[in-house]
Amino acid sequence: MKHKTFIKNAAIMTITALILRTIGIFFRIYMSNKIGAEGMGLYQLIFSIYVLGSTFATAGISTAVTRMITDELVCGTKKSVLHILRRAMLISVLIGTASMLLIYFLADPISQYWIKDMRAAPALKILCPSLPCMGISSCLRGYFMARRKVSCSSNAQIVEQLVRIGIVMFLIDRFSAMGIAYACAAVMIGDTLAEFASCLYMAIGYFRDRRRLENHPQRPPRLVRGVFRRLMSIAAPITAGRYLNTVLRTIENILVPDKLTDYTGSKTLSLSQFGMLKGMAMPLLFFPSSFLSTLSTLLIPEISEAHTLNKTAKVERMVNHTLHITLTLSILISGIFLLFSREIGMLVYQSEEVGFFMLVLAPLMPAMYVESVVDGILKGMNEQGSSLRYSVLDSIVRIILIFVIVPLRGMEGFLFVMVVSNLLTAGLNIRRLLKVTGVHIQWGQWIFKPGLAMATAGALSMLCTRFLPLQGLPLTCISAALAVIVYAVLLSALGCVTREDLRLIKN
Repeated sequence: MKHKTFIKNAAIMTITALILRTIGIFFRIYMSNKIGAEGMGLYQLIFSIYVLGSTFATAGISTAVTRMITDELVCGTKKSVLHILRRAMLISVLIGTASMLLIYFLADPISQYWIKDMRAAPALKILCPSLPCMGISSCLRGYFMARRKVSCSSNAQIVEQLVRIGIVMFLIDRFSAMGIAYACAAVMIGDTLAEFASCLYMAIGYFRDRRRLENHPQRPPRLVRGVFRRLMSIAAPITAGRYLNTVLRTIENILVPDKLTDYTGSKTLSLSQFGMLKGMAMPLLFFPSSFLSTLSTLLIPEISEAHTLNKTAKVERMVNHTLHITLTLSILISGIFLLFSREIGMLVYQSEEVGFFMLVLAPLMPAMYVESVVDGILKGMNEQGSSLRYSVLDSIVRIILIFVIVPLRGMEGFLFVMVVSNLLTAGLNIRRLLKVTGVHIQWGQWIFKPGLAMATAGALSMLCTRFLPLQGLPLTCISAALAVIVYAVLLSALGCVTREDLRLIKN
């Protein structure tokens, strides 16, 4: 039953992620057509402040709620579960309200001295009311994750995205006629109302679900003490890491256009390049990672439970299969982007420059995807402190390199910074995971053979499609499909995917 629940939740979250990312890509295409590359660049700067505010409102609390309620569902009572959730929501609302007031009253100074563009101020003030709602939503999301019932939070994400898109599409033509500042404000109105809608949907789902919580009368009454202390012991390292990491990343996002301007001499060009990279190329690169991000999220309660019960063999087995799946899929995705980055850039955004950005970053995709999954595993094993240290180190390195390299080399320099950063964080996180689990990387099965299979599949695909009388999208789709088929066949031939692997996946 537990395996079936895990697979059901994985399917729900994967389908939801695919739907949301597909809608999100089309929405970004729509936005880029409406406000242009410069508008996307300004939006990314505003969004970095939005992420900073949401980090203060939510960081760490969802993971803490998931882990504490998971423990209470195993050993506690219905009363103790609800007590923990209520305390967590109170803490989140207080922090979210403080974040809201802070950003609202500092919107003008932030825009003038930090973003260095007063057009950001109205949008920053509009986003503020969403922050307390985000705190509540974060707690409810952790509750549903602990209950292994992800359909409500997944549906809430879909509702949130649909509300956001509907409002933005209704407002953006009216607002964009008055300038980029008003266009960005329209987007933030959509974001704020979407957060309200998502929170309301999950709250309704929670009130329905809590009636189904088992009372476990056979268990002795359990007095839950020190909820705040326990929440903070889990959330504080995650929260501190995300606070610090988000602050540093916000500094970085604001610093990059500024240093690009030193190189190009044009604020408009710098915002356009920044918007193309962060607002257009990066979402495409992370679009295929829906399954892997789902796996990372679902692993937190599973590994937390196995780690709590000292099931070392189970933890090691889960980590082995997760790394194997992640590397095998990410090498395929990386190869597809390497082969067709220009075509994808032209197809989606009619931009060869976006395609070039994806071409440079495509080889990093296995490192990016693995780092994301490993981060979730480490949190499930109470290794938040390691993530904090690595995030801080990475951000400091990035900022130093941006100061030194970007004014001299422009966007080329920033792409180099991203390469160094992703390799650094992935290496540190993987090293820590291997140390605490005792797992060993199977270089041949996980990396070398899949890499050889992808190189061969790509070469055969490009060779075969040269003889097809097709162009444009049909040729790209056929070439990509052929590469995937050949890759799968070669994986089987090289022994990377065995009958045992297929049996485990089926189970």
